[in-house]
Amino acid sequence: MGWHQFLGLFCFLFFLHSQLPFTSSLCPPDQRDTLLNFKKSFILDEIVIHSDLACGFTRDISWNKSVDCCSWDKVTCDKVTGNAIGLHLSSYQIHGTLYSNNSLLLPKLQVLEMSNCYLTKFPYFLNSLERLTHLDLSLNRISGEIPRCFWGISRHTLEHLDLSGNFLDGGIHQLHWKRLSYINLQENSLQGPLLIPSPSTRYFYASNNGFTEIPSSICQLSSLLELELFNNNLSRMLPPCFGNITNLELLDLGSNKLQGPLSILSPSTRYFYAISICQLSSLLELDLSNNNLLGTVPPCFGNITNLEVLDLSSNKLQGPLPIPSPSTRSFHAMNNDFTGEIPSLICQLSSLWSLDLSNNSLLGNIPPSFGNITNLVDLGLTSNKLQGSLPRPNLYISNNNFIGWWPTKIFSNMSLQVIDLSNNKFGGPIPLPSIVTMYYSIANNVITGKIPSLICNATNLGMINLSNNRLIGSLPRCSTNFGPIVEVLNLGMNHFEGTIPQSISSIHGLRTLDLSGNRFEGTLPRSLVNCTYLQVLDLSSNQIEDTFPRWLGKLPELKILILRSNNFKGLLNIPKGDLIFPKLRILDLSNNNFSGPLSTNLIMNLRGMKNREVGQDEPLYMTRFIMLTRKESYENTVTVMMKGQEIRLVKILTIFTTIDLSQNFFQGDIPEAFGYLLLLVGLNLSHNHLIGSIPLTLGNLTNLGWLDLSSNMLSGEIPRVLGDLASLGYLNLSKNQLIGRIPQDKQLSTFSNNSFTCPGDAQPPPPSSSTPFDHERHESWLKKKVVWIGYASGIVIGISIAYIAFEIGRPEWLTRGVRMLERSAAQWMEKPERKAIKFHGQ
Repeated sequence: MGWHQFLGLFCFLFFLHSQLPFTSSLCPPDQRDTLLNFKKSFILDEIVIHSDLACGFTRDISWNKSVDCCSWDKVTCDKVTGNAIGLHLSSYQIHGTLYSNNSLLLPKLQVLEMSNCYLTKFPYFLNSLERLTHLDLSLNRISGEIPRCFWGISRHTLEHLDLSGNFLDGGIHQLHWKRLSYINLQENSLQGPLLIPSPSTRYFYASNNGFTEIPSSICQLSSLLELELFNNNLSRMLPPCFGNITNLELLDLGSNKLQGPLSILSPSTRYFYAISICQLSSLLELDLSNNNLLGTVPPCFGNITNLEVLDLSSNKLQGPLPIPSPSTRSFHAMNNDFTGEIPSLICQLSSLWSLDLSNNSLLGNIPPSFGNITNLVDLGLTSNKLQGSLPRPNLYISNNNFIGWWPTKIFSNMSLQVIDLSNNKFGGPIPLPSIVTMYYSIANNVITGKIPSLICNATNLGMINLSNNRLIGSLPRCSTNFGPIVEVLNLGMNHFEGTIPQSISSIHGLRTLDLSGNRFEGTLPRSLVNCTYLQVLDLSSNQIEDTFPRWLGKLPELKILILRSNNFKGLLNIPKGDLIFPKLRILDLSNNNFSGPLSTNLIMNLRGMKNREVGQDEPLYMTRFIMLTRKESYENTVTVMMKGQEIRLVKILTIFTTIDLSQNFFQGDIPEAFGYLLLLVGLNLSHNHLIGSIPLTLGNLTNLGWLDLSSNMLSGEIPRVLGDLASLGYLNLSKNQLIGRIPQDKQLSTFSNNSFTCPGDAQPPPPSSSTPFDHERHESWLKKKVVWIGYASGIVIGISIAYIAFEIGRPEWLTRGVRMLERSAAQWMEKPERKAIKFHGQ
């Protein structure tokens, strides 16, 4: 049979089959009616619906009688029989109490989820559900004792029961579920002895209740994997047979009233404590914290070979510090009375990441091999009797989420050469460095207060970074005691105030000075001219009032000068013949009160923007190394206006050159001298009072990436030479008085009219001209045409798939896929036409 004949036969059979009666399995009518009656019987608490308590609830359940109930939201049906087997009503408007005569006659129902529905009593119909496997009534307001009849529901089928987060009290009756493997009773007020409902239980959670005793019947649960009884009233430990539950992986008995010796037989209870625990060979997590356990910890705890988390904190344990198993990741033993030295065997726990031994009576030196715990990120040793110095000379804990206060003098007693606490959430006063510290960074935290004068005792500091905190006050007078070896002083983004002291020049070796984002006022100290090694000076976003500091031009190494957002004023008066700013690469004078003409002499002196330095054949980053290794480095960071947006540069290429003179009161023509700065990457002269034409020499700037001349009074035509700037990615000439046609050749053709036009500006080309946007509109029309053709084809295919789906049941993966495709198509059709580059000048 040929291919064409086969295809014709297939289409004929498909058409013939489509005319047959529709026979897919639908939801039985009696179950549909039951669900509709069930919905009508809800008692709605209008106060709750309209209050904050109902923030997670929907207003109604959209069930329509004319639609197959298997397609209803929150209803799951058997794909073969069509019977309703799942009802997922969590966070729906079933508030208050269900009518007593309410019935849910769904004999095949397996899953009932009514979590977070604000129920106040158990639903009456539960006893009629004989095939339930999954029941979730958590996070409601069900109160009182659990009725006896409840413990018999679905006794042969129930596998998952969640009653957590209610107001249940009383005890647990003897249970008879045979297959129940998951039980969650947390966050209630249940009391009495703990009765486990099923020998099949694997997960039992009953934390935050009032249970008083663990009976010996728990030993029958050979399949138990996790047992959480945190924060109850347990006063007796475990029965001797507890060690028989060899599959147990998690045991949480924290915050109870367990008491007595941990390591011996207690005569008062005749219950073993530690011996039974040591037999749990599969145990991964053990929490005995916040109890009244006494005595020593038996050595057998170290034999639980799989143990990863051990918490013995806040008891009355004493004697030598126990050594957990080699697999331990977290060991907390704080708030006890352990004595002696820290055992050197702890240093062999290579997987350890959290160790807290605070508030004990440990003494002696920290073992020299302590530094071998390379994964350690959380260490607590406070309030002991330890002495000596840390064996590791450096402390690195940056780029984490540590919170809280560091004791202000903790580092002054340690011989730490490197302290890096940056990029955390530490608060409180400044932690003081030690006298030998060379690298000191507490940047990007929430540290408060003033800089203490004691910090000046750290006379070996080479790098000081206190940026991005909440520090206040003025700079301490003793800051000049830092000495000539300080190379980096970054106090940016704080709340410092006052004037910048003249004595800062005594730090002769200073290479980076960042005081940005503070409240410094007054004039610049002329003594800065003595810092002949200075490369970066960032004073942006302060309240400094001064004229242009051309005397800074005598600094032979200065590469970055940022005076943005201050109160500088006056002229850029640079006498002819002055040789200043020979290596300057970033100059930002924006958002000040400078006035007068732009200085040609200043521009011509910027030799660092004309030619590369000798030997600089490839781009490098401006990095200042403080220590002998590359690990202790400081990256200079600055904020610049780039392509119309404020960008924070965390690394600065040595070839990056930019000038920003925007938002001032400059007047006159744009100097042609800008065209000689061949390395210039960005130029922003916007929001001034510049007049005249755009100089043709700007066409020489082949490295120029952005050019902003907007909001001036420029006139004349747009130079065609700007189209030769292949690197130009941002151009804004709007809000000027330009005339003529916008050139449409080369690079200029990639910009939208918004980059040029404003009322009275240059006009776009006539309609007959074919612009990129004409092509884009044509391309957009073609795309839409193709989409509509595909959409029509998709409808035909979709109908066929839907028919097949109804024949074999409604697969969830297919339904999700079709819906995702529908949403994607709709979103694509709603998108506006794309343009190559769009820069609004309005």
